[in-house]
Amino acid sequence: MNWEDLRFVLAVGEAGSLAGAGRRLSVSHATVFRRLGALERQLGVRLFERTRGGYAPTPAGEELIAAAAGVEATVTAAERRLAGRDLRPSGTLRVTTTDTLLHGLLLPLVAGFRAAYPEILLELVASNARSDLTRREADVALRPADRPPERLVGRRLGTVAEAVYLAAGNRQDATDLRALDWIGPDPALFFPALEDWLEAEGLAPRVVLRLDSLLAIRSAVAAGLGAAVLPCYLAEADPALRRLGPPLDGLAVDLWLLTHPDLRRVGRVRAFMDFMGREIARRQPLLAGTGAPRERNFELSAGHSARVGAPPRIFG
Repeated sequence: MNWEDLRFVLAVGEAGSLAGAGRRLSVSHATVFRRLGALERQLGVRLFERTRGGYAPTPAGEELIAAAAGVEATVTAAERRLAGRDLRPSGTLRVTTTDTLLHGLLLPLVAGFRAAYPEILLELVASNARSDLTRREADVALRPADRPPERLVGRRLGTVAEAVYLAAGNRQDATDLRALDWIGPDPALFFPALEDWLEAEGLAPRVVLRLDSLLAIRSAVAAGLGAAVLPCYLAEADPALRRLGPPLDGLAVDLWLLTHPDLRRVGRVRAFMDFMGREIARRQPLLAGTGAPRERNFELSAGHSARVGAPPRIFG
């Protein structure tokens, strides 16, 4: 066996299917099938049972998956330690963030970073799914989170505020939110605090559309399909939207720039974190939505505070 064989076994074990393993390894499912079959013939033992639900490991498969996971942890730890010796601000840097932070905050700063560090090649991954920095799926994460995981290090850049927005051309009286149609998050966005707020305000029955992207929700609001809660940094400068009242304190969440401890002294990582940390901190008024409200305040439910639930825990 070699490490490549173990990578295929580990990918099938974690994904539970050939297609899922292929996506993880950036190869076709047919390639995964051939490599797995060749390894089983070489070892003379079946590693997975083919079922309707996917590929389930046999006892031999479970043992080899555990061994592969151990090898992967050792290899990636060695890679991080070696990378940590690279003090030059050059090379490839992979950054993971959400689609909204990428479009609404990070991309406008990339040109300045490229001018300051032309030898760093950025790879920007926009996804609401968590990337595992321990396994080098990314080098740096820019994420909203109520608290960062203990295995990562970094800095808090400020607070991301959320507020209610409506299409600029919609001149409805917005003092009663229950009179409006609403656009809500699909469960894939995993925003339980917003769901709690909609329920507490009696707005859940008024949700007429759900979308799995905040960028799509912003577009739907601008198109006049209803009101929605959006991050202030994403919606405040959009002339197609108007804000209704102040930010909702109960939905605010901290913004973190994170990396793995073994990478904190890598030149390109330090350069990115120092540059973006400084530039994003300067934009705290935009993040916090502290500008003057463009509309009069709406009325919250009697006896109800806007501080409901807990913000989503989305880590990089």
